[in-house]
Amino acid sequence: MKKVVVTGGAGFIGSHLAEELAGRGYRVVVIDNLSTGKLANIDGLIKEKRIEFIQGSITDQPLLQEAFKDAAYVFHEAAIPSVPRSIDNPQASHEVNITGTLNVLLAASQNKVKKVVNASSSSVYGETPTLPKREDMTPQPLSPYAATKLAAEYYCSVFGKSFGLKTVSLRYFNVYGTRQAENSQYAAVIPTFRKNIAAGKAPVIYGDGEQTRDFTYIKDVVRANILAAESDAEGVYNISAGQGISINALARRLLETAGSDLEPIYKPPRAGDIKHSVADISKAAGFGYKPEYTFENGLKELTRSGYEKQPG
Repeated sequence: MKKVVVTGGAGFIGSHLAEELAGRGYRVVVIDNLSTGKLANIDGLIKEKRIEFIQGSITDQPLLQEAFKDAAYVFHEAAIPSVPRSIDNPQASHEVNITGTLNVLLAASQNKVKKVVNASSSSVYGETPTLPKREDMTPQPLSPYAATKLAAEYYCSVFGKSFGLKTVSLRYFNVYGTRQAENSQYAAVIPTFRKNIAAGKAPVIYGDGEQTRDFTYIKDVVRANILAAESDAEGVYNISAGQGISINALARRLLETAGSDLEPIYKPPRAGDIKHSVADISKAAGFGYKPEYTFENGLKELTRSGYEKQPG
């Protein structure tokens, strides 16, 4: 069995990725310090001995050096997420998202890992005016979080040019699905809306609600990671559904599904938030990526999965 390492593997995306990799016969090692990840997300995998779990941080270089021995691929999901969180504490975001990524790349290079798949973000585009967003656009990050993700991409590129380490950076666009945190002040919009509506509270929209997002179902993101690792792909790629949805439309859809007559509450825009975001995903088709879930189908599967009962 090929060994793979998933940093941040107890988190929302990382736990889904670890589960799928284990199901495909990989020997999976998960590294997570549980600062934002939840042990409940991978507890079953640990008990069934389908993965190996190491509690630790990507800021611990010796730990990574040991964990990466004989690994074919490293899926780098560990990060301090969220634009608002990075504005509240930019230094913490820098130390984990940039220095931590450098540690991952050093350990991968020195252990001759075949490829590192790095989790990046659509936030690097900022307010670039053209839609859809293409990988050849000049990034214009608006937040410390976005800046850390862009710096991590550059480090990945440099390690390819300077040390021969193959890397892929996947720019995720608004990923959603089961296990996504809903109890944090920094929670993403879909779990936050769903939690409020279920509690009989109106969803809170920052700005006029006409801002658009390209919501991407978790299973498509997991497939993209594995396709990128197993292919010859290198460089930067957008990963999304390729479909822009306004926040107002999202709120209406979730309210209708819940049979609620609540009306959204509008508050001033938040610092660092961009207005419009939808991706051109034609480049990722080169390594076989094609989204299988539309916005509607993803929300239907999320509802069927018993989302509110999920850990995290």
